Order: sequence, then structure tokens, then C-alpha cells
Amino acid sequence: MIRYRFFLDYAKEEAWLNEMARQGWALTGVNFGYHFRPTEPQDTVIRIDFRAFATQAEFVNYRTLFEDSGWQHIVGTKNTGVQYFRRLSADSSEDIFSDELSRAERYRRSGSLWLSLAVALMVILVALGASGAMDLRALLEPKRLYFTPGLWDLSGNAFWQAFWFETPFALFRAVLLYSLPLMLVLYLSCMLKSNRLYQQGKKLAPTS
Repeated sequence: MIRYRFFLDYAKEEAWLNEMARQGWALTGVNFGYHFRPTEPQDTVIRIDFRAFATQAEFVNYRTLFEDSGWQHIVGTKNTGVQYFRRLSADSSEDIFSDELSRAERYRRSGSLWLSLAVALMVILVALGASGAMDLRALLEPKRLYFTPGLWDLSGNAFWQAFWFETPFALFRAVLLYSLPLMLVLYLSCMLKSNRLYQQGKKLAPTS
């Protein structure tokens, strides 16, 4: 079974996955949707971390560290960033994070990735704009996604033929163009959550 969800908050995503486990659905993958297989209802605990790794050896060591603490790695690769863990037993450590500062770091790492992707996409868009392959004004004027001369002055069959012919190309340009503000919003969302958790962690930290 595949369920489609989008979360900006890891805690809410964890709560939903835990509820799915209680309903008898085990998470098997996250790729354009959440993939589940039917299983016995489980009162389990799923936690999410965000880390990417330069080498497979680093990734294996990371997984081993958590498995030694009683957390099974269920979804994620060295490149995906998002890593999903399931608590194996009640004797396992209570959480994969030691405090709010650790949770803040998770959002900071996630935000850094979105910012890196946004900068890379910005470079691509500027290059496409300079070459004439993209009109960056389309960000505010979507009609500029269509390059057919005089398209909006046509009517009848002539308009619809030209419109439907170019729509796939316009959609491709739209995905590239509108992904930039989306990535920036995701970056800001992650950094705001990171800052909030960081401030909470500082308040809870013991003072000497």
C-alpha cells in the first residue's frame, strides 16, 4: 500500500507512522509516497533522523551505532538524507536523540540541504534565463512559460493546438522555476524549527 503525505514537522511524521504501525502497516520505503506492507498491529516507536554520508562505510557505521542501542534502521540510504529507525524492544534506549539540541541539529542539517539545492537551482535558472531558454519573469507572470509567438492572441483550434503542444514544455519550466521558492520556504521552515528547539534546549540545559 502507498500513502501520500507531506510533512514539515518530523514529530508529526513520526506520530503518523507510529499510528500506521498500530493499525498493522509496517513502513518499507519512502519514495514518492510512503510504502507499507500489512503486518500484525505493533505498538512500536519510529524515529526519524536526517544525515547524508560521503561513503558507504560511514553509513554502515552510523547504522551499527543505532542498532547497538536497540534501534533498527528500516528506510534510508547514504544519500537520501532522511533515515527511519524502529525501536526493537522496551529495553532499548528511549529515543535516538539525547536532548532538544540534538533534534535542533536534525532540522539544521535538513535546512542546509534545502539551501544547497536552492543555490544550485538558482545558478541553473540564471544560466537558462541568460540563454533565452527560460523567462524568469514567468515566476510572477505564468503566461511567459509559453514561448509560442502570439499564442494568447490565437483563438479556436489554432489556440488549443498550440497550447496543448507547448504545455509539456511549459510544465517542465514551471517545475524548475517554482521549485526555487519552495526550496527556500522549506529551508526557512527547517531553520525556524531548529532555532526554536535550540532555544528550548538551552533553557533545559543544566547550569554550572
